[in-house]
Amino acid sequence: MTSRRILVSAAVITDADGRVLFVRKRGTTVFMQPGGKPEPGEDAAEALARELEEEVGLIVDPSALEPWGTFEADAANEPGHRVVAEVFAVRAEPGDVSPRAEIEELRWIARDEASAVALAPLSLDFLLPRLWS
Repeated sequence: MTSRRILVSAAVITDADGRVLFVRKRGTTVFMQPGGKPEPGEDAAEALARELEEEVGLIVDPSALEPWGTFEADAANEPGHRVVAEVFAVRAEPGDVSPRAEIEELRWIARDEASAVALAPLSLDFLLPRLWS
């Protein structure tokens, strides 16, 4: 059986202390990068800028997002699905963000705290190793 693919844009948001912002959606237990699915006519950066404003209140210019590339991993909250993520990096500070829309909780995580938190496969397998290698 082939896994269904979910196309998303995702952000690796870091603060001045090198911590990474993770979000947990309402009704889930796994933390992941903020972001979401593009709407018709949006490119990956435009979709991410819209999602960041909707989910965490962060306003960014799509041209200010640093592209990291495309990564694929098992979806954290949808068994039998794979997430294909166009990933971008951006800087922000804790006071710049707050949970909105379907986001239940935000958490800034330092490198030494990551193993104690339930994180999405995309984050664990690809994004954090790239950031903290």
